[in-house]
Amino acid sequence: MTKADVISEISEKTGISKEDVQITVEAFFNVVKGSMADGHNIYVRGFGSFVNKKRAKKIARNISKNTAIVIDEHYIPSFKPSKVFVEKIKTSEKVKV
Repeated sequence: MTKADVISEISEKTGISKEDVQITVEAFFNVVKGSMADGHNIYVRGFGSFVNKKRAKKIARNISKNTAIVIDEHYIPSFKPSKVFVEKIKTSEKVKV
């Protein structure tokens, strides 16, 4: 399912025009990206959490040059689904196909 499919489905279910839904969805994504870039986590009850995960400094190998490189400590965005979300997927008949 693509973002356009999600926008179409929301539009059909709510009766709101696709243009308004698209603006809302884009605004949501921009808020999530901006907040996470500022170091804030986002918690959506019943859905999940968008969190920044810390990756420790480590030494990696460049196989083609046979050298070691240092990867500094950094953060990556991550999504952790809520227990309600996980349970819904586990009990879904369509996923088990």
